[in-house]
Amino acid sequence: MQETRTVGVIGGMAWESSATYYRMINEKIAERLGARHSARLLLNSTDFEEIIQWHGADDWAAVGRKVTELAQGLEKGGAGCVLIACVTQHNVADEAAAGIGIPLIHIADVTGEAIVADGRRTIGLLGTRFTMEKDFFAGRLRDHFGLDVRLPDEPGRAYLHETIFEEFAKGVFTDTARARYIDIIRGLVAEGAEGIILGCTEIGLLIRQSDVPDVPLYDTTELHVNAAVEFSLAKD
Repeated sequence: MQETRTVGVIGGMAWESSATYYRMINEKIAERLGARHSARLLLNSTDFEEIIQWHGADDWAAVGRKVTELAQGLEKGGAGCVLIACVTQHNVADEAAAGIGIPLIHIADVTGEAIVADGRRTIGLLGTRFTMEKDFFAGRLRDHFGLDVRLPDEPGRAYLHETIFEEFAKGVFTDTARARYIDIIRGLVAEGAEGIILGCTEIGLLIRQSDVPDVPLYDTTELHVNAAVEFSLAKD
């Protein structure tokens, strides 16, 4: 029987995304190894309300300390790598990576690799304001992969941010939100985007490829999970 390596997941931001990571990693391991196989996983989860309060206070130092603490806990527990199951918290990913001795698989890197492999250079990005407007994601895509990252207009960015925190993080997904997200996607494509990054786990729970069959979607969660599975199956 093939031995697998243990994947560590930082979760709770929000818990729905953690559940999605857990389910998808296990499903993909079963697809690769057989239906009764499951992944070797460690989950270190936090209280999302605490994170939100730090966001509101612009206290990213506190977020960095918490995420680093969670990563260190996973390393001590025997994880061979760490994933942050939230795009926004990658704003402190470099700090967390510096505090551990195992790889932290950065979600922007696996996304950039997939886009470049498809031969695309101009890409639209959906996510929280932090993800869209700070440099930890879009800037990394530009600097490391040479991508031209396009953002929605200000009303669009405000709507995305609000629905992610006030609806999706509470498990609320509506047809109204889906229709507005599709409109925002269409607007980015009209401005030259060759594909769209679903840069938040919860967006992938709302929008499917079938909703915009003619627009390539890059679901960061699926790409991140794929990288975790490859790590788990790789030989030391």
